[in-house]
Amino acid sequence: MAFTAKDVVALREKTGVGMMDCKKALVETDGDIDKAIEVLREKGLASAAKKASRVAAEGVIASYNDGKSGALVEINCETDFVAKGEPFVNLANAVAKTVVTANPADVDALLATNVADGDNTVEEAVQEVFLALRENMKVRRFARMDGHVVTYIHGNGTVGVMVAFDADDATAAKPEFNEMGKNVAMQVAAMSPEYLSKDDISADELEKMKTIVVESALNTPASLPIPILNSIIEEAISEKKWSDEDIEIYNGLDNKQRKNFTNFISKEAYATLAEIAVSHKAEIAENKIFAGLVQGRISKQIKEICLSEQPFVRSDLFDGPVSGYVSSVAKALGAEIKINSFVRLAKGEGIEKKQENFADEIASMVK
Repeated sequence: MAFTAKDVVALREKTGVGMMDCKKALVETDGDIDKAIEVLREKGLASAAKKASRVAAEGVIASYNDGKSGALVEINCETDFVAKGEPFVNLANAVAKTVVTANPADVDALLATNVADGDNTVEEAVQEVFLALRENMKVRRFARMDGHVVTYIHGNGTVGVMVAFDADDATAAKPEFNEMGKNVAMQVAAMSPEYLSKDDISADELEKMKTIVVESALNTPASLPIPILNSIIEEAISEKKWSDEDIEIYNGLDNKQRKNFTNFISKEAYATLAEIAVSHKAEIAENKIFAGLVQGRISKQIKEICLSEQPFVRSDLFDGPVSGYVSSVAKALGAEIKINSFVRLAKGEGIEKKQENFADEIASMVK
């Protein structure tokens, strides 16, 4: 055997691989450390292929901003323990910097690109960390923006946000601008808007929203305007669409009790009211009071899903919508500032985690 215990330790320090694996690699290469590293990489590739079927839903969102461009990148692994470790976090940060400096077209191009401040490719860098940590890991996606960009990472990489602003260089260099940008980014992280403003919602999407609001209102009769609700109750009673018992109960209620009539009538009677409302959909939709109700609910939804229209969460700084907060900072700086776009990435969103059934697993082991 042409190597010593110190060689094993040296190989482990270079690769992060376990002692026994390092020893086996040195035995196989007759003590040649460089060849042993290659052997471990080859075995790592084989191990990675075996582990690729494991669900990698943990990981981090990392960011990098050089003042001219910003980037977010999501890298996944199997466990939260590995995701919080320094090797994995350093890898994610290096890949985020690579996105900014190299501006790759897509993930495949990114993997083939030399990692920032390194000699190997991103794919090789990921492989080296895999060799050390032995978990399936994957560069899943990234986003990049040019210009005056503010990035924000929440909860040790659980959520990453990037917001691009339209402002002059002098304004963007001021600390008040950076503070404002971070506050807006935190808003995006906390409230998860879908659009920048209502102008970004297509006519088709608005029509879908209206359809859903109308259907929801008709199927929850108690929320309908009082004149419409009274009309469909009158139809249910006059045309005997309710049971005699429900009719008797309703007629016995005083005005105060009728405000909470759903607490007294049967579920079947309430469902009948919804059926009556739906059958008169065209007529009810033309009712001005109902149209106002629908528009009010749509306006409320727009305030929830559009960043500019959302109430600013830092009410201690500004009481009003996010757009108003940005305008107030711009006014104080004597400049013009506009939000151009934003990106929000949440770790593991859309990845279905495998549900383990430990009882079945144990049962299969003892068969």
